[in-house]
Amino acid sequence: MTIYDNTLNADGALIVGAGLAGLFCALKLAPRPVTVLSPKPLGSGASSAWAQGGVAAAVGPGDSAIAHAQDTAKAGAGLVDLKVAQSVAQEAAQRIEDLARWGTPFDRDTEGHYQLSREAAHSVNRVVRVSGDRAGREIMAALIDEVRRTPSIRVVEGITAVDLARADGRVIGVYCRKLGDRYVEPVFIRARATVLAAGGLGGLYAVTTNPPGVRGHAMGMAARAGAVIADSEFVQFHPTGMAVGRDPAPLATEALRGEGAILVNDLGERFMLDVHEDAELAPRDIVARANFRQIQAGRKVFLDTREALGERILTAFPTVANYCAEAGIDPVTEMIPVAPAAHYHMGGVKVDERGRSSLAGLWVCGEASCTGLHGANRLASNSLLEAVVYGARIAEDISGLEPMRAALPPFPGIEWDEEKGEEAENILRNLEAVQQLRRIMTDLVGVERNGAGLRTALRGIATLEAHAQKVTRSYLNMTVSATLVAAAALKRTESRGGHFRTDFPDKNPDFRDHTEMTIEEALEIRAEA
Repeated sequence: MTIYDNTLNADGALIVGAGLAGLFCALKLAPRPVTVLSPKPLGSGASSAWAQGGVAAAVGPGDSAIAHAQDTAKAGAGLVDLKVAQSVAQEAAQRIEDLARWGTPFDRDTEGHYQLSREAAHSVNRVVRVSGDRAGREIMAALIDEVRRTPSIRVVEGITAVDLARADGRVIGVYCRKLGDRYVEPVFIRARATVLAAGGLGGLYAVTTNPPGVRGHAMGMAARAGAVIADSEFVQFHPTGMAVGRDPAPLATEALRGEGAILVNDLGERFMLDVHEDAELAPRDIVARANFRQIQAGRKVFLDTREALGERILTAFPTVANYCAEAGIDPVTEMIPVAPAAHYHMGGVKVDERGRSSLAGLWVCGEASCTGLHGANRLASNSLLEAVVYGARIAEDISGLEPMRAALPPFPGIEWDEEKGEEAENILRNLEAVQQLRRIMTDLVGVERNGAGLRTALRGIATLEAHAQKVTRSYLNMTVSATLVAAAALKRTESRGGHFRTDFPDKNPDFRDHTEMTIEEALEIRAEA
């Protein structure tokens, strides 16, 4: 391993990523020293801040952790690890109290009880929310304030991790690029414990609800270092991304359907009644495919909130109301055009119950990980819950760090520059190789797939990788993640949850196990395509 002259020391634990999982882990580590790396200012580049629904937790009367785990398993289409689901559901109330203690203004009634929403595939109202659809934003705002007040946490903005650093059989830190320095020598940050919390891969698709920077970098980085990846074929498409010509697509939260909003096509037909007994509140994969098929048949799909919510949408769901206003839509009198959008990755770096990956010295949490909780299809609002539960578990598992006696000093020469940040983001967004990759994923590895299309996708990804000018580690992390998704999808010759093969449309009991794959195995599948 080469140690570069520009080497920095994290003075303890290093967390790559500043979404909910990363910040929660950092706060749970306090007062032990931790450095958090964020490519953008805190709160502006993480999927967590965009989450609308809330945190699933069995805190209401008549509800239980067992019922929550059972709903999770039912939604996960036979691949949920029930022990994991039960343990996560049992920790939910404690983690909600942590968030409340750190200042999250959860919605409460006049007696101080949490106001709970109903979302798809939940048997009861179970989603702890903030201002209707502002949970992610408000939770992140509260945690950011707490992080800023915690002297043992050093936040470094304007830096992107591109490679894991290894020595003596374990991960010892990361190699990073400073903002705008794409082709210069990387910065090496040494750490006694490395936590990867850098998000999912929705941005690998041309239509996504994820922030622009969420493009499989975490999973790709870990895979290239040799980590085992699990369930990478399972990508969740949200049924109601708003079809208003924006990238990323604004999200019309599932809670709207929980309040009675319905889906109709441009002929006025409420088609979900014929698709599933739960209609609009069927599991997300079923609703997403129904919308997709309507669109493939030449129809347009709309979310109709007019009768269910009327003017109440303006105050009860201010985020959606604002998205509508920006698109010139009045949701009180008009329907909202929607389409499926890549939203969440159930797969990721395989971890155990403590958040440990297959690589010594590397823990992974949040959407970058695969814990076994989500199976083939994530239950609504379990994502934020998983992030805080595993963030806390990892903090507890990391040992040997002495508490800080003074604030950690900032890293010299690394800071966020808004002008450079926007320029770098626009360059990445507009790169032809990135656009081609996103189109391949949407067209061939999307809501519905088949063997011929997946083979074409794998060949296309290989060609892009081979011919892209100045292939950076960042782009390689993207193509590696895309390869893992397509290879696992080709290997699973059945349909289950978020993975639907038109050439194998039924479940196959021979595939009731999790997919586990290294990048070497994925590349072998790609080479044979």
